[in-house]
Amino acid sequence: MSAPISNVRPPPDPLLSEIADYVLRPASPTDEALDTARWCLADTLACGIMALAYPACTKLLGPIVPGTTIAHGARVPGTSYELDPVQAAFNLGTIVRWLDFIDTWLAAEWGHPSDNLGAILAVTDWLSRHAAAGTTPAAFQTKIKNRKSTITVGDVLVAMVQAHEIQGVLALENSFNRVGLDHVLLVRIASTAVVTALLGGTRGQIINALSHAWLDGSALRTYRHAPNTGSRKSWAAGDATSRAVRLAFLALTDEMGYPSALSAKTWGFQDVSFRGNAVKLGRPLGSYVMENVLFKISFPAEFHAQTAVEAALKLHPLVCARLGDITRIELTTHESAIRIIDKSGPLHNPADRDHCLQYMTAIGLLFGGLTADHYEDDVAADPRIDGLRAAMVVTEDKQFSRDYLDPDKRSIANALQVFFRDGTKTARIAVEYPLGHRRRRAEGIPVLQQKAAAAFAAHFGGERSAALMARFSDHSKLQATPVHEFVTALVKSEPS
Repeated sequence: MSAPISNVRPPPDPLLSEIADYVLRPASPTDEALDTARWCLADTLACGIMALAYPACTKLLGPIVPGTTIAHGARVPGTSYELDPVQAAFNLGTIVRWLDFIDTWLAAEWGHPSDNLGAILAVTDWLSRHAAAGTTPAAFQTKIKNRKSTITVGDVLVAMVQAHEIQGVLALENSFNRVGLDHVLLVRIASTAVVTALLGGTRGQIINALSHAWLDGSALRTYRHAPNTGSRKSWAAGDATSRAVRLAFLALTDEMGYPSALSAKTWGFQDVSFRGNAVKLGRPLGSYVMENVLFKISFPAEFHAQTAVEAALKLHPLVCARLGDITRIELTTHESAIRIIDKSGPLHNPADRDHCLQYMTAIGLLFGGLTADHYEDDVAADPRIDGLRAAMVVTEDKQFSRDYLDPDKRSIANALQVFFRDGTKTARIAVEYPLGHRRRRAEGIPVLQQKAAAAFAAHFGGERSAALMARFSDHSKLQATPVHEFVTALVKSEPS
C-alpha cells in the first residue's frame, strides 16, 4: 500500500528566496557597475535601433492586434508604437537581440544579459508615464506608495545590474545547453524577479512569480542549431521578457506560487528538465556580472567567434590577394565554440551564418570587416566564402578552454594561421580577449560610443544622435532623468 500524499506545502526553495531577497534589499551597485551599466544601456538601445533597418525584425513589432492603442503605454525606441508593458517587452526584447550585437556572458551557460532591458524599460516607462499623468492604476497606487514619486534612469541602471547579476551568476555553474535547453530561460528568471520588484511586489509575490518562471520550463535550443537554425533565436528573448512581465502582473494579484517548483521530486524543474541536477548560484549576488560583462563592439557575431574575426582582420591584408593560393587555414579555438558554432555544409539563412565560426572568419579574411549585411543572401552567394570555409581545419586548444572558464581570466581565445601552395604561411595570430572584454574596457568604451552614435545617427540624424550621446555622457544628469522623458527622446515619431 502506497504512503499517503502529504498536502503540507514546503518552504520556498532557497534559490527563490535568495533571488527575492537580492532584488528587495537596498541597492548598492559598485561605481564601476553603474558606469558600465550606463554604456550598456546606450549600446543595447543602439543595437535595437540598428535592427529596425531589417524588415524581418520590424514585421514582428507593434501591438498583437493591429490598430490597438493604449493610453500612457510604454514606448518602443525608434518607433511610434505605444503598447501595454507585456507587448512592449516583446518589442524591446526582440529589437535589442535581433542582430546578435549586444553584450554577452560566457560561462557554463551562455547568454546576453541585456536581453532583460526589454522587460525593465517597458515596465519602468509604463510606470513613469502613468505617474507623470497622474493615472497610475488603482491596483498599483498602494503597491508603490512607498516608492519615490519619480522613477528615473538611475532606477533602470540599478535594475540592469540586478538582472545581469541574476542571469550571469546562474550561468556560472549551471549548463542548461548541455541538456538541450535555451539560455533565454535565465532571461525570464532574471526579468521576472526584477520587474516584480519594480512593480512593488512583496517578497512573497516575487517568490511566487519566480516559481511560475521556473514552472514554465525552457525553450529548446533547436532553433539555434543546424539543421533548424532560424530567426526565432532573434525573438526568443522578446518572448522571455514579455512572459516575465506577464508573470509579474499575475503575481501582483496574489496568484498563488509553487514553493518547490525547482526541487519537487519527480515533478520539479530539476528532475524534469535538468536531469536531477540542483540549480545553484555560483557566487553571492552583487555586481560581478555587470563589471565583467563582454560588449560586442566590433562585429555582430556570435561571441565565441569575436576574436577569430579580429585575427582574420589582421591577416586580411596578407591574404586578400592570394585567396587562390590558400591550401589550409588552421583555426584553433575553445571547446564551447566547437560545440556551438563549428559548422560545415550549407548555411540556409542569416541566422545560420551568424552562428558559423568558419563563415564569420571567412568574411573577415575576404573583406577585412564584418557587418550584419554580410549575413544576407547576396553576400553569402559569393563562392569564395565557401572556398575559404572548405580550407579551414578547426581544433581545440585545451588551454584556451581552461582559460575560458577561469573566473580571473574568462578569455574567449581564437588563433588563426593561413598556409599557401608555395609552402609559405602567415604568422599564427592569437587573440585572447576581444575588444569588449573587461581587460580591454578603456580601449573598448570609446569604440562602443562610436558604435552607438553611428546607430543613432543612421536612424535619427546627426543632430539628434549628438543630443542622445550627450545624455549618456553626463552620468549624474542621466541618472536623475525620469524614464518617460528619456524614452521619449528615443521615439521616432509621435503616434497618430
